[in-house]
Amino acid sequence: MNELSATSAPTAITPLGTESGVLECDAVTRWYGQVIGVNSVTCAVQPGVTGLLGLNGAGKSTLFKLMAGQLKPSKGRVLLMGQDLASNPGLYRWIGFCPEQDALYENMTGREMLVYLLQLHGFSFREARTRAAQALDRTHLTADADRPVGGYSKGMRQKIKLAQAMAHDPEVIFLDEPFNGMDPVSRSESMALIRELGDEGKCVLVSSHILHEVEQMTSTILLINNGRILAEGNVSDIRDLVERHPHRIAIECDDARKLAAYLIAAEDVLGVRVDGATRLVVESNHPRLFFGRLPGVALDGGVTVRGYTTEDDNLKSLFEYLVEDGS
Repeated sequence: MNELSATSAPTAITPLGTESGVLECDAVTRWYGQVIGVNSVTCAVQPGVTGLLGLNGAGKSTLFKLMAGQLKPSKGRVLLMGQDLASNPGLYRWIGFCPEQDALYENMTGREMLVYLLQLHGFSFREARTRAAQALDRTHLTADADRPVGGYSKGMRQKIKLAQAMAHDPEVIFLDEPFNGMDPVSRSESMALIRELGDEGKCVLVSSHILHEVEQMTSTILLINNGRILAEGNVSDIRDLVERHPHRIAIECDDARKLAAYLIAAEDVLGVRVDGATRLVVESNHPRLFFGRLPGVALDGGVTVRGYTTEDDNLKSLFEYLVEDGS
């Protein structure tokens, strides 16, 4: 199991028992004048997929740019394969970066853009064409490869950014909010590709503010807030940090009062609030136990449950709980 902490200087992720990762931050800090964008971040990331999670403004993009060498730390070091990234420009060949913002060659076709960028990496035209075709195929863009990028939809623009980030076969790939604007099918395809890259031994870091998206790709995450790593490790371990806080679960059913009567006596239920004829909100201090029992309780009571949502199952609540626990 991955190590876990919720302090200002958490233990580095070392899921394979190694002493360091492919990519390491050693007390990395970045100032913007009087403002601290990233504050003394220390972590190590292994091959596979790691999710960097944080609300907007938490410092995700700044940390990504520092890790990718696009920004230099005001203090501390970023190490790639044990070498200081700032002192070894040749290491950049092993990095792929998919930024949140677009900066594309609008008049080129998708294929032309990839070939051009690969040639800038030093590949011959023939090799660049081969690699571009492979990247287009893996991102499901082959059918649109010869259309001008300026006519691409938002989802297609995200895909071509992903394609350019992986086409030169880097060891470390940064994906900054890569699913923005994608339709559900494209999102599913891209998530599958990211999992494949992790399985191939690539070190893939994906930033997002949506927890369930990251959970579909990896169980290893970093939580960042106000420029600091708030917690890191396995998703289930981080959830356990907030297990003592009551979880609010909204349930849609055909008879809210009847289901509430069956639920209120359970030891893991702290309270029940009926919100109309078909909706109730349950507070539970053991949500995993509650979810395991709910189908049986509903069946015994003859109540049809149409669906439920965990109102506290979001980053904002995780942050609030972790900050409270650490204060």
